[in-house]
Amino acid sequence: MGTTTDRRGVLHVVTDPRRRGSQAFAHDLDAALRDRGRSSALVALAGTGEMDFPVLGPGRLHPSTLRELRRRAAGAGVVVAHGSTTLDACGIALAGTGTPFVYVNIGDPRHWARDALRRARVGLLLRRAAAIASVSPTGREILLHTYRLAPGRVRAIPNGRRPERFPPPDSTDRSKARAELGLPTDATVLVVVGALAVEKRVALAIEAFAQLVEAAPDRVEAASERPRAAAESAASPTSRHGELPAYHLLVAGEGPERAALEALAARRAPGRVTFTGNLADLGPVYRAGDVLVLSSTSEGVPGVLVEAGMTAIPAAATDVGFVRDVVVDGVTGALAEVGPGAGDPAPLVAAIRRVLADRDAMGLAARARCLERHAMETVVDAWTALLDEHTR
Repeated sequence: MGTTTDRRGVLHVVTDPRRRGSQAFAHDLDAALRDRGRSSALVALAGTGEMDFPVLGPGRLHPSTLRELRRRAAGAGVVVAHGSTTLDACGIALAGTGTPFVYVNIGDPRHWARDALRRARVGLLLRRAAAIASVSPTGREILLHTYRLAPGRVRAIPNGRRPERFPPPDSTDRSKARAELGLPTDATVLVVVGALAVEKRVALAIEAFAQLVEAAPDRVEAASERPRAAAESAASPTSRHGELPAYHLLVAGEGPERAALEALAARRAPGRVTFTGNLADLGPVYRAGDVLVLSSTSEGVPGVLVEAGMTAIPAAATDVGFVRDVVVDGVTGALAEVGPGAGDPAPLVAAIRRVLADRDAMGLAARARCLERHAMETVVDAWTALLDEHTR
């Protein structure tokens, strides 16, 4: 998909073609708008990745990239900028063109406000946008307060996904997905999905997993004293031969921390952690999993929580950003407090255990909540209204 020449058409801009939260949302929103008969196209500023987006230039803010963005935007009625770098690019490239742009704020906007100079620069760029869409009502309030924006210019529209891409699996689907990914069929599989970068703290998830495994034999012994049905649903299932609890961790993603994380996993949980790298389709990952683990230090409304929830996979997550928009503690998953000892895995271990103890009920509740709030058919209604208001 390239340029659109429909004066009601939409040009979506993402930072790069990697499969990350803002890119996945842009892809699904683009498809949903086209399904409704609206001209829509999607481009990436620069870079390489798993998603098949046209790339505008050699660097996100390279002069030739900005020129190409300006050229393509000339044929659109409105541009939608997904991600923080696209705010800079659209604020610069579209100045004086008369083409309006809407900025999608997915992360926590306080990240940009750590010093007065940066806060002022971001505020200026935000004011150049015709409108701003925050994926969380809390994020909207932070934007208004921090950057002194006019309330009418900032909307709260949830992060959305297409539910048909994330159906809950039956036992056959789960077995097939595990075989495809090389996972043990009889294990309890914990899943981490995301960039292997410092802010995602995947090392904390691995350490929490290792502690869960280390503590499991005592819990298995206790479970064996309970009736068979209760033992089979306990938080610490045993392997087929009964020697060890059957836990496995699946890490889907790529990034600069991968080598260090693989070394940590080999040291702390040898033979129990599988790294997949980036995958074009995350469906098998969710279908193979029992619990999603999110250990980030900062988040907006993570798309992986929505995707897992639609697949009826509950989450154990750190209580950061706007995670609470998806994870209702004790209902659709469990939250781990992040205090002064942010590197302590104990709260995350406790959250994982709480989810495992009520996994099926939490999974059903997670699916119901995500279908109600985050189904793309609902989200696209709000987006259509917003774009209609700001199309030139």
